[in-house]
Amino acid sequence: MPKIYPEALLFCILWAALAFFGWSAIGWKAGFALTLGLFVLIMPASAFTLSRTGNFAIERGVRWSILIVAALVALAIANL
Repeated sequence: MPKIYPEALLFCILWAALAFFGWSAIGWKAGFALTLGLFVLIMPASAFTLSRTGNFAIERGVRWSILIVAALVALAIANL
């Protein structure tokens, strides 16, 4: 069985929690956008960062930054 990385597991759990929050607080379209939209943003950004730099720390920072910005936007929209 492959090794489970705690940071990657935490990222996935928080991503799912953010999508659930978007669905419950804003609506199903927000949940869908946070699920699929982040996938469309995070995967190419990670691939681009790793292909240009080869630095996993920078890739991790880019990935977490995108998730944090999405969470802030979702919170702002939910509080409108």
